[in-house]
Amino acid sequence: MSFLPYMHGALTALCLVVALFFLRLWSRSRDRFYLFFSIAFGVMSAQWAVLGSNQIPEHAVWPYMTRLVAFLVILVAIVDKNRRAARS
Repeated sequence: MSFLPYMHGALTALCLVVALFFLRLWSRSRDRFYLFFSIAFGVMSAQWAVLGSNQIPEHAVWPYMTRLVAFLVILVAIVDKNRRAARS
């Protein structure tokens, strides 16, 4: 029995917890920074869930593309936050 599906399940759950944490922070502060981070971790959670289903090989192209999207969303959040801070 492989340990990999358990790791994918744990990563799915942890990314979802982090996404919900940032969503709660966004609902309290209405700062877009937290919303972007919530979206990024939601994408990562979905990606780990699909990988954990063992339907698609991990070395395929799409997992890397979803990770790239998630990291680009985080980059957009950081740039957006810095630009808004500079205008203030």
